Amino acid sequence: MPRTRYAPDRGLTTRMVTTMFFIGLLYVVFVGVLLALLRGAWPLILLIAGGLFVAQFWFSDRIAAFSMGAREVTPEQAPELHGAVDRLCALADMPKPKVAIADTDVPNAFATGRNQRNAMVCATTGLLRRLEPEELEGVLAHELSHVAHRDVAVMTIASFLGVLAGMLTRVALWGGLTSRNSRDSNTAIAVLIIPLVSAVVYVISFLLTRLLSRYRELSADRAGALLTGRPSALAAALTKVTGQMARIPTRDLRHAEPFNAFYFAPALSGQSLSSLLASHPPLERRLDQLARVAAQLGQEGRG
Repeated sequence: MPRTRYAPDRGLTTRMVTTMFFIGLLYVVFVGVLLALLRGAWPLILLIAGGLFVAQFWFSDRIAAFSMGAREVTPEQAPELHGAVDRLCALADMPKPKVAIADTDVPNAFATGRNQRNAMVCATTGLLRRLEPEELEGVLAHELSHVAHRDVAVMTIASFLGVLAGMLTRVALWGGLTSRNSRDSNTAIAVLIIPLVSAVVYVISFLLTRLLSRYRELSADRAGALLTGRPSALAAALTKVTGQMARIPTRDLRHAEPFNAFYFAPALSGQSLSSLLASHPPLERRLDQLARVAAQLGQEGRG
């Protein structure tokens, strides 16, 4: 992958490697448990597990974009949005991703893609309608940071394990219960153990992705602010987007909520969440960090 002018973040890199290591270990353990309990269904388990993992890696960006209603647009259809992305990519010295718009009043943005050449950055119509040009550039710089740092790909793969656990459980149980060895005592044990193991796998993968998600948002805020040199614009966008969430219909927020880990700001109507379960750090923490970046840039300017 080509380097960009986004500030590197060793803390983010360390967390991504650690998360992928534990996710991979969890994946191997989970499949191993299924193979041990349901020997008769092992070909089907390996086929489904391998096929889904490969499909998730290659098509995850398209799946995510489709799920969130992203529609790719041309420069003629969205000149302001394309212009902002063009300026930021030139500033960051990175390839221009696909540009998309999601037709929803929820003011948000997200990025997908397994690498810079297959990336897509998307803004919602609600975001485009509410933000000033410099605020929009701040949000887009944040999202492009996810692409440059590759954490969007790590998040997509990591979040897939919980879904895979449920799918493999259904396949394994169906294969085990309908096999010739269905009367074997192992099947009865599997019926009890597999749901428990699946629940543990889901909880662990959920917590791992949440921990990474919160740090990567802080990293993207900092990198985006340093790239544009305007942390105040990003802070204004954060404050405006978060404040507007309370005015969005509940049904729209519920539709967007499953994708909170990918969004610029969580689709919440003001309700509090445990810090352990939250996909994003608190607004106050993000604003405090941006204030420190502004102070740092001010000192460098005076120097």
